[in-house]
Amino acid sequence: MSQGTINVAVENIFPLIKKFLYSDHEIFLRELISNATDATLKLKHLTSIGEANVTYGNPQIEIKIDKENKQLHIIDQGLGMTQEEVGKYINEIAFSGAEEFIEKYKDQNGKDAGIIGHFGLGFYSAFMVAEKVEIITKSYKDEPAAHWTCDGSPNYTLETSDKTDRGTEIILHIAEDSLEFLEEARINELLVKYNKFMPIPIKFGMRTETLPKPEDAKEEDKAPTVEVDNIINNPSPAWTKQPSELEDKDYKSFYRELYPMQFEEPLFHIHLNVDYPFNLTGILYFPKMTNDMNMQKDKIQLYQNQVFVTDNVEGIVPEFLTMLRGVIDSPDIPLNVSRSYLQADGAVKKISSYITRKVADKLKSLFNESREDFEKKWNDIKIVIEYGMLSEEKFFEKAQSFALYPTVDDTYFTFEELKEKIKAAQTDKDDKLVVLYASNKEEQHSYIEAAKEKGYEVLLLDSPIVSHLIQKLETTNENVSFVRVDGDHVDNLIKKEDTTISKLSEEEKETLKTYLTEVIPAAKFSVQLEAMDSSANPFMITEPEFMRRMKEMQQTGGGGMFGMGNMPDMYNLVVNTNSELVSEILNTKTQKKKERLVNQALDLAKLSKGLLKGEELTAFIKRSYEIIK
Repeated sequence: MSQGTINVAVENIFPLIKKFLYSDHEIFLRELISNATDATLKLKHLTSIGEANVTYGNPQIEIKIDKENKQLHIIDQGLGMTQEEVGKYINEIAFSGAEEFIEKYKDQNGKDAGIIGHFGLGFYSAFMVAEKVEIITKSYKDEPAAHWTCDGSPNYTLETSDKTDRGTEIILHIAEDSLEFLEEARINELLVKYNKFMPIPIKFGMRTETLPKPEDAKEEDKAPTVEVDNIINNPSPAWTKQPSELEDKDYKSFYRELYPMQFEEPLFHIHLNVDYPFNLTGILYFPKMTNDMNMQKDKIQLYQNQVFVTDNVEGIVPEFLTMLRGVIDSPDIPLNVSRSYLQADGAVKKISSYITRKVADKLKSLFNESREDFEKKWNDIKIVIEYGMLSEEKFFEKAQSFALYPTVDDTYFTFEELKEKIKAAQTDKDDKLVVLYASNKEEQHSYIEAAKEKGYEVLLLDSPIVSHLIQKLETTNENVSFVRVDGDHVDNLIKKEDTTISKLSEEEKETLKTYLTEVIPAAKFSVQLEAMDSSANPFMITEPEFMRRMKEMQQTGGGGMFGMGNMPDMYNLVVNTNSELVSEILNTKTQKKKERLVNQALDLAKLSKGLLKGEELTAFIKRSYEIIK
C-alpha cells in the first residue's frame, strides 16, 4: 500500500475544486458516467485497432444504490486503470486522460473516438456529495487491480485490490447533506435528464417484462413475466444516424421520446449533419407555434457526444430558432468546466450560421415541393420566420423566396407576387405602391370591406412583431409603403389624382368643425373633415399609421421612438362632408336633436372600431331604443 498527497497541477486547473468547482451539485453523476463511458469507448477503439488483446463484448455501465451503507456505486466494464495510471490520472488533478488519449489516437482527419471528458476534473465532482470516495479498478492490461481511497482531503491511500474483472467501480460514501442522492427516484431523474442518450447502455436496477402468452394458454391465464436489466438510455438516438437510415415515422418517434408529454405531432424536421469545418449533428423540429414568443423557448437540448449539457442554447442556435425543439450535439462547442455555459468564439458563430442556412434551405425546399401544404402550415410557423427575417440579415435574404403574406381572404403571396398583383390598383399618384393590411379581421371588418369595394387586396398581418417587419420591408423596398386599413378613410389610404368635391362651402365646413370640436372631447379625437363618396359612412374613426406603428414597436421591444410605448392611443374622427347625415347635423336648429345625432353617429363609429364599451355602450343602447320607439 502507498500513501501520498494529491498533486494539484496549478497550471492546468481551474482555481476552485470540490464543492465550489461546479454550480450545480447534481451533475456529479453525469461526470462520473461520462468518465465510465470514456473508459468503455477507449477500450472499443483499442480493440478495433488491435492494441488491446481482449474481447470487447457488450459492456454496460451500472448504477447501484446501497441505502443501508449510504453508498452509491458507478460500475463500468471499460479499460480500467493500473496503479500507475491511478497515480497519474487521479492524483494529479486536471491532467486529463481523455486529452492525452485523443491526441495519441486521433485519426488522419483529426477526429477523436467520441471521447467525452476534456478537462480531467469530472471525477472530483464526486466530492460535492460524498465524504469519502473509493476507486476499485482493474486494467485490461495484465496487471494487478488497484484500490484508491480519499476522504476529500489532499491525502489518499492506494493499494492492490483483489478485483478480477476488467473495469472500474466508483464507490461514493454519500455525505449527510446529500442523502437525496440515495433515493431511487432522484437518481432515476438524473439519469433520464443527463444520460438518456449516452452511447453505452446504462443499467439501473431491474424491471419486469411481460412475455407473449403461449399458444395453448387459456384466456384467463396471466401472461408470463421475466426480470430484465432496466436500461434507462437509448445508446443510438436518431440524430446519431444518417438521414438515409431514417423514415418520417422514425423522426416522429424520436420527437415523442424527447417530449413524452407533447401530444401534437411536429410540423416538420430538419436533420443537421456536418463534419467540416466543425462537427455537428442534430435534429430540429418545427412545432405548432403561438404568437407568444416567450413561452416557446428552451426546448432545444444541447449534447456533447450524447451527454446532455443544457437546454439553454442561446449563442449556438440563432435566437429566432430557440423557439424550435430538438437536439444539437457537437464536440466542437467550447464549454466551461461544468459544461453549463457557452464561451462565444469563432466556431460557435460558424455553427450558428450553418444552422441558419440549413433551416432556410429546408423551408425553401418545403415551399417548392408542396406550396399548398406550406401555406396550410404558415400560421403555425410564421412567428419564427418573421422573427428570423428581422434578426438575421442572411435569413431575410433567403426568406424572400418562401415567406408568405396572406390576405384576409386566405390567399397567399410571396412579396414579389404581391407587388405584381396589386401594382395596377394600389399605386398612388406619387407612383408609390401601397400595401394595405389588417391585424384583426373581425375588429377591422368595416374598413376591410370598404377597401375591398375599391378592388384593393388587404393582407392579414397579425403577429406581435408585424410593425417591425413592415418597417424592415419598407426600408428594403423602394417606393413601397404599408398602411393598416383603419389608418384613414379608404380614399386617403391610396391617394389618386382625382379629388372628390365637397358639397359644403368653406364657411359651412368651418361652422361644422367648430361645433364638432366643442361637442367631441379633443383629448380623445382629432376632428378632420373629408370630402368622400356620399355613400361612405358619415363618421369614421382612424388611427394615424406612423404614431400607432411606433407605439407598437416600442411596446414589443425597440424600434420605436423613445417613450412612445406608454403614450395613450391616438384617433382621428374623419367626418364625411358629403354625407346626408352630416348635412342634417349642420342644418338642424334644435340643439338637443343635433347633439343626439352627433352622439349616435360618433358611437356608431366607435362601435365599428371596437371602442364602445362600458358606460358609453350602455348609454348608446338606451339612446338607440329611444330613437326607434
